[in-house]
Amino acid sequence: MNAEYRAEKEASVSFLGGGGIWEINYVTVIAPVAAFLWALLQTRQGFFKPYTIPALFTDFLLHCGAILFATTIYGGAPQALLGLLLLPAIAVVLQPKVETTRSTPKSRLEAYMEGKPKDSDEPVPKPDLDPLPIKPYITTYRGAMMIITCTSILAVDFKVFPRRFAKTESFGTSLMDLGVGSFVFAAGLVAARPQLKAQRDGRPSFVGSVTTALRHSLPLVVLGLVRLWSVKGLDYVEHVSEYGVHWNFFFTLALLGPVTAILQPILYWMPAYGLLTFFIGCVYECVLYFTPDLKSYIILSARVPGDWISQNREGLFSFIGYFAIFIAGQGTGLTILRRESHSGELEDDNRDPLDEDDEWLADVLGSSDRSDITAGDQDKKSPAPTKPKKKEKHPDPLGLIWVAQSYDDSVFLAKWTIIWFILCVWAMWHYGPHLFVSRRMASLAYILWVCAFNTTQLLLFNLVERVMFPNVHQGKDMPTERQRVKDATSWVMKAFNRNGLALFLLANLLTGIINLSVKTLHMGDVQAMAILLAYVATLCGVALTLDHYDVSIKI
Repeated sequence: MNAEYRAEKEASVSFLGGGGIWEINYVTVIAPVAAFLWALLQTRQGFFKPYTIPALFTDFLLHCGAILFATTIYGGAPQALLGLLLLPAIAVVLQPKVETTRSTPKSRLEAYMEGKPKDSDEPVPKPDLDPLPIKPYITTYRGAMMIITCTSILAVDFKVFPRRFAKTESFGTSLMDLGVGSFVFAAGLVAARPQLKAQRDGRPSFVGSVTTALRHSLPLVVLGLVRLWSVKGLDYVEHVSEYGVHWNFFFTLALLGPVTAILQPILYWMPAYGLLTFFIGCVYECVLYFTPDLKSYIILSARVPGDWISQNREGLFSFIGYFAIFIAGQGTGLTILRRESHSGELEDDNRDPLDEDDEWLADVLGSSDRSDITAGDQDKKSPAPTKPKKKEKHPDPLGLIWVAQSYDDSVFLAKWTIIWFILCVWAMWHYGPHLFVSRRMASLAYILWVCAFNTTQLLLFNLVERVMFPNVHQGKDMPTERQRVKDATSWVMKAFNRNGLALFLLANLLTGIINLSVKTLHMGDVQAMAILLAYVATLCGVALTLDHYDVSIKI
């Protein structure tokens, strides 16, 4: 790579100001709409049963192709692509529904009930179900996040990718800025599963939790060192103001787990993870605002040779904001990864109070236990029948306490989507603090924006599942439920979700190879799209192959 082209590459990703939030919303809503079309084809036509070559090609186009085209060719008119997805959806709805044969055998409980005499007093066996079931909408959400992340890290090197979608220099909103925070949020979401298992099996020791976190972070540290060596050794183009001279995203990911494990004894007593995220963001923002020249130091000061902190200040300071986002994702996962209980109570009575955001909200809204009646009150005589009793007021006329205490995924996600949206608008509002979004510093406005976006995306995917697959978690036993989950999950999304971090690493390697092999900035749109399609197809092929042979690469 000659010096002239290197300077041109650096200029293409430098001093960018991003674009509008609503444009980003139009682009990212493509994924839920594509998932809705996939669900229509599956439920009304049985298109992906059996999973044939045409079904695989359609799955790839809907989930990988739609995202790729939304961020490139249709970047200026995502509404047109939305229309192209909704038209087939309308056509599928107008077509008569294809009746499919029962794909799963009768469960043991169903067989037992059919063979049981009607007048038998023998107790019905308890359904054998996983307390932490796999939920298709979470799989789809994480798969879409991985696809758009892997697509963008290469597409940004081509001119077909709008510059307003690339990472901003210091302030502003962009698609790739949102992708970085969403990656951290999703990491926190899945980090809740081991914690829930630990709560179910018994609270682990502090030393054991920290040791496990360090062991899981070691591969990420190694990847960060390998990336650092390859960038420096191959003289690869790098944007130093993104994280610093030596720091990179892998180091940020590696630190999140151990820091969370070290602070777990304190986090255990926190009333709500969402509250903690907002508190961390506010304290961090106050430090940035009230510390003289701190923002200038992070953004404008020179990088002093030999001063490691000065050279990597963006990565070090932004870690605070990313940690807050990680905590928000973990708090969300601690609720939605559990099995839903329609009665409003979790089936697991040993739940941890630290993640009960809804209990904290119920206290704020004035919920109280009105069932305690003193003995004196019990002895009081009832009023004379001639005196009509006063109609007692309903303790929750607006349903706010029920919303706060509900463990239904849709209610929980809708509740926190509204909360994060209100806080986000308040933070950026002209009559509020009027804060600016900064991925470089991971400011409070950035934290709230990322949290609001991800809970909204989760809610949209959840609503698609709830409408199209309402019985996915109402199986009588684990084999029946697993088959329903399989039928409600795109194989492409499942494959990307299963080995997400490994595919992210492969995407980085392929991006480097392509950039060292061809001059991406000098390519036309047709050539660029051909390379990007081949690149995404390669990632998808690797993901499907690993899933087909039941290979999970744990990094």
